[in-house]
Amino acid sequence: MSLIATLARLEAVTTGRAQPAATVRHRHLSERPLVFVPLTTAGEAGAPLGALVGTDRDTPRLLVVPQPRDRDLRFAFLAELADIVLPYIDSYADAVEAAERSETDPETGKRVKVEVELCADAPQLVVPSRAGVDFVRLLGRSMRFRRTAEQDPETPYPAPPRVPLLGRWLTHFGERARVPGSSLLLALTEVLGRHWATGQSSLEDQHLGALLAWIDPPEGSTGAEAALHAELARDDRDQLLCPPAGPATDPAFDNKLLAPAIERYDRARTALAAAEDGLQADDRLGELTAAEREIRELVRSRTLPTWQKVWKGIDLLRELPEGAHVEERWTRDRWSFTGHRDRVVAGEPPQPRRDDAVTAANKLATREREQARLEAQEALDDPLVMAGRRLAGEAFAGEVVDVVMAYSEGKRPSPRPLVTVRTEDRPHLGERAKVFRSLGGKPQAAEFVGQEDEGLLVLRIVDKMGRGKEPEVGSVPEKGDRVCFTLFEHEQRGGAKLPDPEETPWTHGGPPGEQVPEAADSVTEEDML
Repeated sequence: MSLIATLARLEAVTTGRAQPAATVRHRHLSERPLVFVPLTTAGEAGAPLGALVGTDRDTPRLLVVPQPRDRDLRFAFLAELADIVLPYIDSYADAVEAAERSETDPETGKRVKVEVELCADAPQLVVPSRAGVDFVRLLGRSMRFRRTAEQDPETPYPAPPRVPLLGRWLTHFGERARVPGSSLLLALTEVLGRHWATGQSSLEDQHLGALLAWIDPPEGSTGAEAALHAELARDDRDQLLCPPAGPATDPAFDNKLLAPAIERYDRARTALAAAEDGLQADDRLGELTAAEREIRELVRSRTLPTWQKVWKGIDLLRELPEGAHVEERWTRDRWSFTGHRDRVVAGEPPQPRRDDAVTAANKLATREREQARLEAQEALDDPLVMAGRRLAGEAFAGEVVDVVMAYSEGKRPSPRPLVTVRTEDRPHLGERAKVFRSLGGKPQAAEFVGQEDEGLLVLRIVDKMGRGKEPEVGSVPEKGDRVCFTLFEHEQRGGAKLPDPEETPWTHGGPPGEQVPEAADSVTEEDML
């Protein structure tokens, strides 16, 4: 945790209210996000109990599994979820725009620009917390290899037709959520925690109700008091007034309300199966319907408060202006969405359980590069974030007090002006260290020459001044200008080129053999009632 973040948390404790950790919004927010509030069965992470899902805050769709151990009911839940999520995804797949992309010419081996289609926008899923992101990935993992009756007529327990496709999309969203700065799948607690510093730990921030209590406490209450109420307050039935932000459930809810309701549902279903005549069957069907309705209302009572809090958090984020580099990162999300859409349309197999060595190395390199890029861009977009980097000695700001024109040595001298900056910051500058400032959205490099006096730094500008003998207008700071230089680079360089997958060295398990389609998950005892 940075020093400025620690100071913000201490101030939150003192004032009783969360303090801003950013002045702009560093994540993209769709005009029509799909909010997904899942609920799982205690002790069975992959067994969904229910969910609220939809794009309209006033009319969410409630999905319920009355008996989570019943495979058919779970497949019905997933099929209904697919009927909601897939049309939402498809609504973004057809609207495209022309874009240029660099590709390698197979004949010359050179990089050339080609015109391709890029989706004009992309879908966005919002879940309450990081646990919701993990559940989305788990759902995708459990669904994308399922076989349908059309694919394999002899498969036991065939999945509904659209379930494997939904699994592929949820897997893609889950993988994309691991890329720093991506906004295709957002955990709301993490996004809110990025923009506000509370007086509690980051682990406690994963409770959406407690986090919002610090950010926007009720009138006459402090953030700490409101957060404690959100975490512990119960009604006359000993049930939490603010249930956990999904997908976990409260043990008191499981033991006192849910377990007896599921038991009544099981008894009613057994009685219906044993009915001997039509009149008796009608009575038993009424009992089963009432038991199922009771479970639906229980699931609604646990998910609706979280659903409302998710939309409240979205409203708070919308009040912040969007950062300058957010659109650039969203464009990379659109490329990712377009690429997966094309793979699905082309009939490619689902994502493998385990990546080969080259794919795994590429993913790791991408995440490391995106993390460094995100940290640089957030600092450039937000003076509050830049203040933290300045406190850490990774940047400095000040006033230009002198500019002396100088030139490089050689046959064709180039301008190398010396700029003296007075600053109160204490950057960690070494001999001939490179520093950078943003000039027209592009990084301009300078070289640290020396320190004339306490707080006076001499820099030599080395690029972005044009090709002429005299620097272009505006490319060199003038006396009296306020400037900010960073010790970190604004753009991240790519690493060494990795071999093609078929050329994986033997030290990393290669070269791989012929690609074998992933087999469907085997049936286990847990799949049977």
